[in-house]
Amino acid sequence: MRILVTGGAGFLGSHLCERLLKEGHEVICLDNYFTGFKRNIVHLMDNANFELMRHDVIDPFKAEVDQIYNLACPASPPHYQHNPIKTIKTSVMGAINSLGLAKRTGARVFQASTSEVYGDPHVHPQPEEYWGNVNPIGIRSCYDEGKRAAETLFYDYHRQNGVDIRIVRIFNTYGPRMNPDDGRVVSNFIVQALRGEDITIYGDGSQTRSFCYVDDLIEGFVRLMDQNEIVGPVNIGNPGEFTMLELAEQVLAKVGGPSKLTFHALPGDDPKQRQPDIGLAQEKLGWEPSVSLDNGLDLTIKYFRELLSKS
Repeated sequence: MRILVTGGAGFLGSHLCERLLKEGHEVICLDNYFTGFKRNIVHLMDNANFELMRHDVIDPFKAEVDQIYNLACPASPPHYQHNPIKTIKTSVMGAINSLGLAKRTGARVFQASTSEVYGDPHVHPQPEEYWGNVNPIGIRSCYDEGKRAAETLFYDYHRQNGVDIRIVRIFNTYGPRMNPDDGRVVSNFIVQALRGEDITIYGDGSQTRSFCYVDDLIEGFVRLMDQNEIVGPVNIGNPGEFTMLELAEQVLAKVGGPSKLTFHALPGDDPKQRQPDIGLAQEKLGWEPSVSLDNGLDLTIKYFRELLSKS
């Protein structure tokens, strides 16, 4: 197939492009490099089936494709809060433009949604049926509500125009090619430890997250796209739940060095718990994560150690 990946030079997008090329597909990678990097896809440039387009999904785009994966959007709080209007426009206009292309070409189109649609949840763990608890006017709303609006658009195009959609809700994901300055907790802790800096913990460190290794996540993407039974949304994430303190201590034990834990005020609207109910993915896709946090952290630390040695 010929497949378009928006945000293809980003952390997740680059891994997805790599996976699709290995399966023999033609891949068009579309990115504006707001948070993506050419270094993430430079090793794919010599592949005759790989094409790179510099473009912003806010503006319409055309291509003759069989599938579209819409991954374009800054996904870490410092990046999406840097220009909140741009962030919500990326989610909403990116969805509209991806759906418009899918409608014209008859392509199947995938939306990379997020566990942030659940907000600070009152239900734990979070099943797909839970509608969420989101502040519509908070500092995270540009991302949370942008992704919720994108899901609405996907379902309305599906119901009104018969567009063939798939929606995944991504829970915290980590692995090689994360941006070292993206402000996400795994990259923050690893980079701070490797630099010998103190580890920044917000709040008292008791808030929890679930961490899914990138290869497991991409497997979930492809399984949802390659089946015809359900359109989603489907939670894809690792149900193993860890506090921020547990993660910090695990990273410190692996990296070593002089870093100490320091505690800071909790950012606004920061969810206290986040854990996926993956029953639907297990039942319909036969999917569940296979990489433990222990092994995944080793691979991610190795990547950041090499990256920082070159800078």
